[in-house]
Formats: sequence, structure tokens, C-alpha cells
Amino acid sequence: MTDSQLIHEIKEGNIELYSELMRRYQRKILAFIYHMLKSAQLELFAEDLCSETFYKAYRSLHSFREIDASFSTWLYTIARNTVLSELRKQRSVNVPLEESGYVPVASSDIVPEQALLRREKVNKVREAINKLPEKQRAALILREYDQMDYQEIATILGQSVSAVKSLIFRARCSVKNQLEPYYYEPVFEQYEGMKSK
Repeated sequence: MTDSQLIHEIKEGNIELYSELMRRYQRKILAFIYHMLKSAQLELFAEDLCSETFYKAYRSLHSFREIDASFSTWLYTIARNTVLSELRKQRSVNVPLEESGYVPVASSDIVPEQALLRREKVNKVREAINKLPEKQRAALILREYDQMDYQEIATILGQSVSAVKSLIFRARCSVKNQLEPYYYEPVFEQYEGMKSK
């Protein structure tokens, strides 16, 4: 069944089919919310906000119109608004700085040094993304992680397509600039005052 067919059936009263919609999108929405919360060190709220997103979507499903946007775009918009609402609530609350991010497990054929370097690189990229302004971070995550097209991202963020392209361009430049010192390998040149022979 397509999303449209499922939604039609749910609107007709087959509410048990909503679990299928959740199954299709839960992992992606949870990952998106997690990334949006990471810079504020609020990742522990990700599962609750994911559940809240699906609850809000269910309650508003009767007003969903496929003419306006696809279900996934509509769902991401609800997720983003739910996260922004939570971030506004949490601004005045002190939250402990806990690092509970996912770290890839190295396969057994990788030597420990390689696994450590890979983990360090992944963490550096995440840190760079988390330092981005909210709209740049959201646009980059939706494009790179969720493989959405510019029009979908524009709908979710309430921006024009050209504004989304600009956000993504600036986000990529910022990430690249943040990572350059880390990945820069100096070329050994002759030191000043040394004579070549």
C-alpha cells in the first residue's frame, strides 16, 4: 500500500493501519529529531519528541491534503516544529552535558588505531554540523542524511528553493572550514634560514 492509500484507509476508520505509517517513518524521523537536538545537548528527548510528532500527525491526519505536500514532507514539518517548540521551552533549563551519541562499532578486521581514527573523524563531522545555525543544520541533515530534494526541504523549512540551496551551500562551506585544520596535512618545506645544497 502506498502512503496515500494508507491515509485514505485510516481516514475511513481503519486506524490500526497508522502503525504501518509509523513503521515506515519512525527511524528517519527519530534520526532527524536527534540531530536537531544534538547541538543543545537534548538528545535524550528525541524518542519522546518522535512519539509526540506521530501523535500530532495522527490527530491532524484528517486535515492532511496530499495536494499541499507529501506525507513525509508534512511529517518532517511537524517534527521540526515540535523540536523548535521544545528548544524554546528548554532555553532556560540547565541540562547536563551528556554525550550519548551513536558511535559506529569497528568490524573485527579493522585494527584498533583505524577504528579510533574513524570514530574521531565521525565525531569531528558531527561536532561541525552541530555548530551550524538551526536552519542550515536542518537543511543539511534533510539533504545529506535523508536524501530529500530541494523542494521538499523548502516546504519543511518554509523557505524558497533558492534559499534552501543557499542554506545548504553555506552549511557545507562552514563544515568544510571547521574541518580543514583537522584534516590539513602540512607539506614540509625548507625552513627559513636553511640553505639548500
